[in-house]
Amino acid sequence: MEMKKKIEKIVVKFLMNTANIEEFEVLKEWLVKFDNKQIFKNYVRINYAMDINMKQFDVENAKKKYLRKIKQDKNIFFKNRLYKVFKYAAIAVIFLGVGYSYQQGFFANDVEITSPNENITLQLENGDIEIINEDGASKIVDVHGTVVGSQNGNQLAYNNDSNIEILVYNTLTVPYGKRSKVVLSDGTVVNLNAGTSLKFPVKFIEGKNREVFVEGGEAYFNVAKDVKHPFIVNADEIGVRVLGTQFNISSYPEDIDISTVLVEGSVSIYDKNESYNRETATLLEPGFMADWNKKGNNIIIKETDVQMHTSWVNGKIIFKHIPFDNIIKKLERHYNVEIINNDKILGKDLITASFDIETIEEVFKVIHEIHPINYTIKDSKIIIN
Repeated sequence: MEMKKKIEKIVVKFLMNTANIEEFEVLKEWLVKFDNKQIFKNYVRINYAMDINMKQFDVENAKKKYLRKIKQDKNIFFKNRLYKVFKYAAIAVIFLGVGYSYQQGFFANDVEITSPNENITLQLENGDIEIINEDGASKIVDVHGTVVGSQNGNQLAYNNDSNIEILVYNTLTVPYGKRSKVVLSDGTVVNLNAGTSLKFPVKFIEGKNREVFVEGGEAYFNVAKDVKHPFIVNADEIGVRVLGTQFNISSYPEDIDISTVLVEGSVSIYDKNESYNRETATLLEPGFMADWNKKGNNIIIKETDVQMHTSWVNGKIIFKHIPFDNIIKKLERHYNVEIINNDKILGKDLITASFDIETIEEVFKVIHEIHPINYTIKDSKIIIN
């Protein structure tokens, strides 16, 4: 909190041309850290505040003014690598908007400065990262300014009427404690669980397979049927090939298996390091789960309770006769907390419970009723003794 206030004051002083060398150094060290340029945007209490306030300025003159200042101070900034950061006019404009908003009182005492890894983010094809405002709505545009979709809260929807003729990818990333949903250009709906990234084309191209990539995490797919364009989900070492179906795939880095649960339709599972072969691929039936072992590259098919694996789409987590040690990670992802279990007996206990709107405090009250335990909760850490 103290650093937040300090940075705010230094930014304003920088805009007023009153910051000293020591303050420049503090700002430089803070700014060059990973993704702090994105955090600048979060200094503005609400997104439209910057849009409205920027109209009070001649943006082009503002760019020229700050670029001139940077060049004048070139020896200082270049020596410390800050010159490379500040030479982009967009950053100067952000400074301007932040400073004006600060003076006009748009910063509230309770505003939190959050980094992108605490927010749902969308990475564009040029590497730019946009923070998804879960309380707002906006248009999704490509690097050329063309509207390719829309965002409403934590949901994104892409158009199929753009003139894009090559594969251009976006990546949607969901941190722990959150969920998101994206409608792809073909109408396929993908729900993303906490701790998941999905790389997907802004628009699927005629004559090419519809191919997406789950980069860690868990996703539920309701695939739009298109017999001419197979839908392929790449997750770690496996590929899942479908035409139109509903299924769940879980591929968290810390899990030993990649699990695919089929709700309806059919899917073929194969080693993505090899060319797809219908004869050697594993066909999954509804109500069954395929566990692909990451180390052994072998697959086990078994019948399963589909609801237990897909309830997260509706904000629920269901445990049925599962050792507590095995559900700790699910609780950590769902609630964005850290759980340290020092109770070895509890770790082996089989837990049956379901949660949806309960807080993590209420969850542990339920566990305490099942198995009396000593635990403490402080901030986002739970310690079981």
